Amino acid sequence: MNRENLWKIIALIELCAIATTVILDLWMPTLVIIGLMIVSLRIRRQPITTVGIKRPQSWLRMIGFTFVCAFLMQLFDVGLVMPIMNRLTGKTIDYSGFASLHGNLGQLLLILAISWTLAAVGEELAYRGYLQKMLGDLFGNSLPGILLTVALSSLLFGMAHTEQGVTGVVVTTIDALFFSWLKWKFGNNLWASVLAHGFDNSIGLIVFYFTGPIYGLW
Repeated sequence: MNRENLWKIIALIELCAIATTVILDLWMPTLVIIGLMIVSLRIRRQPITTVGIKRPQSWLRMIGFTFVCAFLMQLFDVGLVMPIMNRLTGKTIDYSGFASLHGNLGQLLLILAISWTLAAVGEELAYRGYLQKMLGDLFGNSLPGILLTVALSSLLFGMAHTEQGVTGVVVTTIDALFFSWLKWKFGNNLWASVLAHGFDNSIGLIVFYFTGPIYGLW
């Protein structure tokens, strides 16, 4: 067995471990996957840049572009995806995990901090960073390989949000496709998806604080 095939087998084992962690919701999946990432990079003797952490050509351009995109993505979710899913399933997205957020400034600040750390940075490292790297090792960098990598990583990301119900899974899967597109648009730079993820969550949380849950615009 040559070295390349050996690394592909190891990548497949890692992928199975990630999928099992997500599907069975073991402990805190994001932290478990990041732990696997650290071990994987050490074994391969690879730097963190291999999962997309690198300096962008222009922070200002990236911040501005990802903020606008995140705002438009929020409108797309509440204006189209949620209403369609509400009618198809007869159920709305489950926001019970944010029941005490409306009008609670302390809760808003706490969840915003968690949103930018565990969610934006942590989930992007886990799903758009490490997971997409493993899938890329398996499927290659051709267009079909990239599409399959993005599709599978986005589906697993959606499945990691089953507590929000089927609508939540669909919304987060679509969001993951959007974050992946931004990452590739900026030259496979993970900071683009981190910023978009953080802005997307922040906009939703701030609106929730002022208005309460919004299940769709129609």
